[in-house]
Amino acid sequence: MPISTTTCRTRHADVSVLDTGGTGYPVLLLHGSGSSKDVFEHQFSSFLGVKNRLIAIDLPGHGKSSDANNPAAAYAIGGFAETVSDVLEALGLKQVAVLGWSLGGHIGIELLSSNPAVTGLMVVGAPPLSPGPLGMLRAFQTNWDLLLASKEVFSEHDAERFHQLCFDGRGTAGQLASIRRADGRVRSTVVRSMMNGQGCDQRRVVEKATVPIAIVNGASDPFTRLSYVASLDYGNLWTGRCHVLADAGHAVFWDQPVHFNALLGRFVDEVATLAVAEKRSARKIA
Repeated sequence: MPISTTTCRTRHADVSVLDTGGTGYPVLLLHGSGSSKDVFEHQFSSFLGVKNRLIAIDLPGHGKSSDANNPAAAYAIGGFAETVSDVLEALGLKQVAVLGWSLGGHIGIELLSSNPAVTGLMVVGAPPLSPGPLGMLRAFQTNWDLLLASKEVFSEHDAERFHQLCFDGRGTAGQLASIRRADGRVRSTVVRSMMNGQGCDQRRVVEKATVPIAIVNGASDPFTRLSYVASLDYGNLWTGRCHVLADAGHAVFWDQPVHFNALLGRFVDEVATLAVAEKRSARKIA
């Protein structure tokens, strides 16, 4: 089945959507800051793109989506979750597994806290944060490069350095172009919103979660504090452990696609099985 690209009008922006269609269990892929839906090409070109219905979007201010009509609201962590919910509603999706990378992972946790359509969440490169500055200090590695995540205006050097950090030196010219294209107000606004305690308590959400949560990181992620991620008391941690892939950085799905896709495929299969069982159980009770 051919992959379609459409535009979905949401309350905050016009959002570009890539969709394989089909009847496979739907999986929504959310990219990180400065990236685009194209970053998931290794997933769309794999068995996952045939077996499952893969949907990836350009977040507002990224890729082929428009910049936000109200950046202060749209680029806060809750505003991004509202945009994603609008897309799910427009597509008629009542159940969906979510893969969120970096900013997309934080959005995925926010979405899990507010939208019952999320039946499973895989988080990559996004440590679940407690609100406020202390929560961020505990979750992220402290180095000067981390400041790029909140810098509104990038120089060419900044863009190249961010590209290097995100893709461990294995990125493409197209991914660098995506960083240049991104609305810099995203970086400053979303970080400010989390520093100010806007949105959910992400740590509490994953510790109280009843749906399966998969945690997958690269061993050399320059941003995520892996010891912090492993220390959390998850409510429903898939396989009972956090997965760390060797020879991979922040974008583990890009650096190690074969290994990562196998994990994602297993995760979605289990999420789909649980969702079907819960539907049957609900029908019997009714």
